[in-house]
Amino acid sequence: MKQYKMRRGETLDENAPDLKGTVEEYFGSVTGTEEYEGNDLYVVGDPDNPVFERIVAGAAEYSGKKDRLAVHFEEKPAAQVIEEGHADAAEDAVSAKNDFLLEVTGRDAKSRRDSMKRSVEDDPDDVPNA
Repeated sequence: MKQYKMRRGETLDENAPDLKGTVEEYFGSVTGTEEYEGNDLYVVGDPDNPVFERIVAGAAEYSGKKDRLAVHFEEKPAAQVIEEGHADAAEDAVSAKNDFLLEVTGRDAKSRRDSMKRSVEDDPDDVPNA
């Protein structure tokens, strides 16, 4: 499960006041919910795009901090997608993910990558003992 921060000065509620509707718009009907760190996230069990097996997305709420978007995109193996004749859907899947994340977080792919790099660099657990 990946968690994404919102753009500075923005909140998840402002960017996606109807998060369930936004998830359905990009990926298909929500078929249930799943608990993650005390939060109920939306599950799309049968996504519209055949590249995806399952999608889990929702708000990860933390007391005293801004909410984050928690998302897990479960995708079929590339060989299976090609074998099923859905290779052309792979490009649409990438676009759907990027467009969804941009709309909800307000951050483009480059900004999200840079943020993930900084969070890894800032993680004291990853620093070896000298």
